[in-house]
Amino acid sequence: MTKHIPNFLTILRVLLIPVMILFFYLPFEWARFVACWVFVLAGITDFFDGYIARKYNVSSKLGAFLDPVADKLMVTTALVVLLQDHPTTLMMIATAVIVGREITISALREWMAELGSRSAVNVAMVGKIKTVFQMMAIGFLLYEADLWFIPVQQIGLGLLYIAATLTLYSMVVYLRAAWPLMRE
Repeated sequence: MTKHIPNFLTILRVLLIPVMILFFYLPFEWARFVACWVFVLAGITDFFDGYIARKYNVSSKLGAFLDPVADKLMVTTALVVLLQDHPTTLMMIATAVIVGREITISALREWMAELGSRSAVNVAMVGKIKTVFQMMAIGFLLYEADLWFIPVQQIGLGLLYIAATLTLYSMVVYLRAAWPLMRE
């Protein structure tokens, strides 16, 4: 039974994407709050699917494929929805940087795997830190409304710009690790 939980959580994360979109666009004052919490729930499933898979040694090939796909779908969808809601130049640049990096690094990992050197581009600590800033930024931006005196959207934008900067840096780290093979 435990061996199926990580894949179930990953599939649940994918299924939460249209739910998040639905609540984001509903014309109710509370809808953005719910969209934010759907995104947070998806982030929690991301943590627990990996934790359970490692703790109980129930990793699967399906899970190894689906987990990063689910993450990228959730983040990309949220960023595109947010960009449509706030089509500013800085928001567009941050979205393009984050989505472009995800595509580039995914292609790089696939190529490195074909060469038998996938471990050269394993997840680095900067990638994990980038993910934390990215998830926090998206959560704040989905919520949007000020909370008491706290400017939630401004904090979200600041976190997004930090995430975009870390995104560029992490891409450089990965490309530098792969550079010796790319030069051949």
